[in-house]
Amino acid sequence: MAHQIETAPGVHLHVEDEGSGKPVIFIHGWPLNEAMFHRQKQAVIENGYRYIGIDLRGFGRSDQPEENYIYDTFASDILAVVKELELEQYTLVGFSMGGPVAIRYAVKYAGEQLEQLFLLGPAAPSFTKRMGYSLGMEKEDVDDLMEAIDEDREKALQDFGGNFFYQDVSEEAKQELFDLSMQASKQATISAAEALRDEDLRDEAGHIRVPVTIFHGRHDAICEYGFAEELEQRIPTVTVVPFEESGHGLHVEEPDKLNDELLQRL
Repeated sequence: MAHQIETAPGVHLHVEDEGSGKPVIFIHGWPLNEAMFHRQKQAVIENGYRYIGIDLRGFGRSDQPEENYIYDTFASDILAVVKELELEQYTLVGFSMGGPVAIRYAVKYAGEQLEQLFLLGPAAPSFTKRMGYSLGMEKEDVDDLMEAIDEDREKALQDFGGNFFYQDVSEEAKQELFDLSMQASKQATISAAEALRDEDLRDEAGHIRVPVTIFHGRHDAICEYGFAEELEQRIPTVTVVPFEESGHGLHVEEPDKLNDELLQRL
């Protein structure tokens, strides 16, 4: 079943809702959408859980407003979905940019119904270098990426996708990544990259009070493995599961391992 859920005046999110049992909410990365999780969706449903896949505003089949592509807005949209679907005792899964969005949600918006947090190659605590933090991209490089998207979005996203995988994945997997990326609006793609550049969750991460598991590719060239090690120092309730044969696309490169690890913890 698919829902169109209004999360703000004039903004409706596309939400996939399939299966039964305890809900598992999936939040995609930049600039993808919930369809990236189709390998996990099948495993979740077949093992007796309810799959909730949210297309963030501006991405996939959700509405594409002109503004408000910041972590706080994404997180408040998730809260609106949780309330509308009356979800209880759920797990939240965030991939890449969906990781810091999930952290923001867990700290600022989640009530006692959130049981645990899974972070997949999270772009957290900060996607870019800053004072006292040497990990991630230079802010200027994100500026260049935003400019490249504005000038030639197809080429910019193809170039970005070239860093997504460690393994030599199929052309079909590469095309899937590109196709999902192109379903986002150009404005959302640029504005969410700005949020990735500017947001800093180093202090926030320490306030998570539910169990957290981080699944991270050792060879991640987009959100380096050091992010997981940094979060491990900051989150009091964390477990890190390394993926030895994956880059950023661990859901494609080691899908069976990821599914097994997720299901063991649900």
